Amino acid sequence: MHLMGIGDEAGSHLDSQIAAAQTLGWKWIEMRGVEVPGFTKDNLHNIPDAAFDIVCGRIQDAGIGVYCFGSTIMNWAKTVETPFDVTVAEVKRAIPRMQRLQAKYVRVMSFKPKDDEAVTPPVVFERVREVTKMFLDAGLQPVHENCMNYGGMSSHDALEMLEKCPGLKWVFDTANPIFNADRRGPLPWKKQDPWQMWTQLRDHTVHIHIKDATWNPAKNDADYNWPGEGQGRVRDILRDAIARGYDGGISIEPHMVVIFHDAHAKAGTDEETKQNFVEYGRRLEKIIAEVKGQ
Repeated sequence: MHLMGIGDEAGSHLDSQIAAAQTLGWKWIEMRGVEVPGFTKDNLHNIPDAAFDIVCGRIQDAGIGVYCFGSTIMNWAKTVETPFDVTVAEVKRAIPRMQRLQAKYVRVMSFKPKDDEAVTPPVVFERVREVTKMFLDAGLQPVHENCMNYGGMSSHDALEMLEKCPGLKWVFDTANPIFNADRRGPLPWKKQDPWQMWTQLRDHTVHIHIKDATWNPAKNDADYNWPGEGQGRVRDILRDAIARGYDGGISIEPHMVVIFHDAHAKAGTDEETKQNFVEYGRRLEKIIAEVKGQ
């Protein structure tokens, strides 16, 4: 297995992200948003070429590899009404940058559905197929995340996405089912079950995101927890994955100090996020040691 974390969960600045990985002794990072001196923070496939050159140099000097791109391609900030040119441009920027950094995977999604939608429009499959083909043709592997998107509406929808988009693989997030509705059957929809989702998707999973959360009805949202202390079945999923011979990436996404998809959440300082990231990583390492010893 390869341990890592999503970079901007350890701070906006690249130096903070590198420092967190080095403190943990981890050799990999999953790059998402990043800020370097002289440039504003943005996703790795969107920052200017000069900023990307700085990232490449500092990553290389640190002896850290980029295992995955956490792209914004077809993510929850876009809908099927978003011009497809936007998506194609992001893919075309991401491909050469992945190749330069020798990144193995790129996280993609499948657009945000309307609040009452329970069926994926054909155009979504068409677009995800095209994006998948673009990456595969470049020798790169796209992985779809179960999140706030069409493929994440239920385990049925996830499997349908994989079936209709040949070559696509999965990145499984342990906590996302806790705040996503299972959009099967009549309203009102219940929340998804992380274990049920995992058992349906584990054979297609090549990358895992570890975060944990507890649903809070009072605020109609999730509270984020240390790994293994929420409802994400983190220990059970890791125990099952390891028992089945999983040897891919495991990437932490604490969400405890900064919540990437919540524009109203108060962000902590880079030092606060780095400290939280390191503690989260150490707790994950302890859980992995425990489940391996059982």
